[in-house]
Amino acid sequence: MSQSPRMSSPDRRSVLRGTVAASAALALPTLATAPALALSGRPGAAWGVQTGDVTASSGLVWVRSDRPARMIVETSATDSFRRAHRWHGPLLESGTDFTGTTSLRGLPAGEQVHYRVTLADPDDPRRTGEPVYGTFRTAPSKRREGVRFLWSGDIAGQGWGINPDIGGYRVYEEMRRLDPDFFLCSGDTVYADGVIQPSVTLPDGRIWRNITTEEKSHVAQTLADFRGNFRYNLLDENVRRFNAQVPTVVQWDDHEVRNNWYPGQILDDPRYTEKNVDVLAQRSVRAFGEYFPISTLHAPGRECRVHRVVRYGPLLDVFVLDMRSYRNANSPGRQADDTQGILGAEQLAWLKRELSRSRAVWKVIASDMPLGLVVADGAANFEAVAQSDPGAPLGRELQIAELLRYIKHSRITGTLWLTADVHYTSAQHYAPERAAFKDFAPFWEFVSGPLAAGGFPANALDSTFGPERVFVRAPERANVSPMESPQYFGEVDIDGASGELTVRLRAEGGTVLFSKALQPGRVGQ
Repeated sequence: MSQSPRMSSPDRRSVLRGTVAASAALALPTLATAPALALSGRPGAAWGVQTGDVTASSGLVWVRSDRPARMIVETSATDSFRRAHRWHGPLLESGTDFTGTTSLRGLPAGEQVHYRVTLADPDDPRRTGEPVYGTFRTAPSKRREGVRFLWSGDIAGQGWGINPDIGGYRVYEEMRRLDPDFFLCSGDTVYADGVIQPSVTLPDGRIWRNITTEEKSHVAQTLADFRGNFRYNLLDENVRRFNAQVPTVVQWDDHEVRNNWYPGQILDDPRYTEKNVDVLAQRSVRAFGEYFPISTLHAPGRECRVHRVVRYGPLLDVFVLDMRSYRNANSPGRQADDTQGILGAEQLAWLKRELSRSRAVWKVIASDMPLGLVVADGAANFEAVAQSDPGAPLGRELQIAELLRYIKHSRITGTLWLTADVHYTSAQHYAPERAAFKDFAPFWEFVSGPLAAGGFPANALDSTFGPERVFVRAPERANVSPMESPQYFGEVDIDGASGELTVRLRAEGGTVLFSKALQPGRVGQ
């Protein structure tokens, strides 16, 4: 399979030119906390557009207005928008921070969809703003068409924000040029607990400069703070251009709220006046749902949740986990009985059930934390699954052991794990012959990131599930800036003819660091 990006069609190139032109005309979004509610003028969409959770027949379109407006979406098979289909979206008001999502249904499978979003004055529908354009591909209905997507995470972390001197989040432009079918964002989409200073002096004396906002000058506590954190990354033109072309599948982890948080935690951090992390998490997930198009957070009458399955045709199902909302408290992880674990009992039952129902050739388990990498929380507690004890499963490992055993005995084929979180890139192969726990089939876990954050040294491995680090690229010291070390993202390419899946670990700048081809139809490999 080729490693070169797909060639865009003339229609696709022209609509992207329209998107870029619209972005330039709208200029950089205002840094104000709330939009100006002008009595004159027309609604504007300076924050761009994005799509999410796209399937063979559906998808979500997102936009933010600068004032109250009605969202109108038009879709077409071409960028001429002849015979366009019109979708009447929601009224965008202050209750959602002037954001809105429109659900598209009955789309053609495996086709390029062009769309434009127009914002209309709710009191005078004839007064409309300039349309904002985007495009996306729906999932294929036939196996032979193949699938290719990217994944990574960790954005605006450790004080490394949008630096105009280096072109902002330039890795997004590199990913856009690869023209993937979609992008899996593996969490830490923002650092709500991370302050962005105007400048930072690097170890070699160079100065890193940040674009700053009021909401990024302190830790996020109020709903307005969290909204401002999710809005911050949209200041970057690379992100807006990427969003207009590449659909996303988004999950969250800890930094959407606070480092290493868990339900029920009471903070002793002096930066916070609100000490109840559950209150902070409630505010964050509301803003998270306002700023990302996520199907299970935009489903009237249903439970609002982050974990879900995104079915991307006969070759691929993506199982998006939430390892944050249902976990127990971080601890030394040595308990011999742990039904809550890191997923919670209900989410684990859901995952087993959905894996069993899946008929896709490949079943990607999108995990916001790694399995066998030791991620500490202070001197004695652990943040992820592994707890540095190489013996039989204990603590949160018990739940993962139960899942791995279930996959083996149910003969569920084609599973692999993708994650970010640790701010470097690596490939781990898990095998029972190396493990203390042996009742599972071999599998791979691939790690990538960060996209726009500090790089960190590689974590130690816990041999309970027998991981072998086949590849790793990581800095030698902590919090290496994006000016000193490349950012990382991964690529998954599924060949339609053979069903073979190839994972490539990429470094910013176009280098493929590692590649691994996996064969379809196997329980473990």
